[in-house]
Amino acid sequence: MLAAVLILVIVFFTAFFIPNYGNDTSEEQETTSKAPQMKRLWSLAQTAMRERKPLKAEKALLTILKFDEKNAAAYNRLGILYAKEKHYKEAIECFEIAQSLDNNASSLHNVGLIYLETNKYEKAAMAFRQAIELEGDQPGRYIAYAKALEKIGERHKAAEALETAYSLNPTTVVLRHLLELYENFGDLENIELTRKRIDELQIAREKNVTKEAKPKRHLIRRAPKAEKAAKPTKVVKMNKTTTRATAKPPKKVAKKRKII
Repeated sequence: MLAAVLILVIVFFTAFFIPNYGNDTSEEQETTSKAPQMKRLWSLAQTAMRERKPLKAEKALLTILKFDEKNAAAYNRLGILYAKEKHYKEAIECFEIAQSLDNNASSLHNVGLIYLETNKYEKAAMAFRQAIELEGDQPGRYIAYAKALEKIGERHKAAEALETAYSLNPTTVVLRHLLELYENFGDLENIELTRKRIDELQIAREKNVTKEAKPKRHLIRRAPKAEKAAKPTKVVKMNKTTTRATAKPPKKVAKKRKII
């Protein structure tokens, strides 16, 4: 009797208190099975955005977020989609969620661009500054930051930001942004200096292009010299006299006559 009771107790304990690891395995298999579907949805969203089909792209991205609510990349892509469609409020919300999930400079920069587009210049400057603090080696971030600073009247800081952009990417494009800044504020002295810098940079670039266009001496193949024509061999004609003189005829043996 006691043995039967013990068996019942063991069966009850096994059934209700020992954890079932089979459920974890099934969840893992379910997550793994979603991977191909997620990849397919990403491809669908990117193709739809390239083909300018916003509704199709939005549907694919929202489906991704249904499977993965913490997918920062999907929120960021959805924010870009809304920004292109000029749904700025929804775009900012998506970028802010993406930023909260993954603290990256791209989301902050995108938020700054929307604030710049909607004339919220102080918020734009703040977003660009935070993006630069996270990733300060991108010249485009400094150019955008300079635009926002210019709008709120921070001319000197805007010029400093553009000079930093030029140090990272010394091109005439950056210098033209700087020239535009000085022209907007009527800074004649810096306008003249910046124009000279643009001209000098263009001249230097043209010289480099000319140097690269010239082939190097050691790469030039010289044409092989024409071989000298072989001198014709002189044919010495021997006249008959010379032949007789040089050629010695055999001696004739005189025959003795018989005396009878």
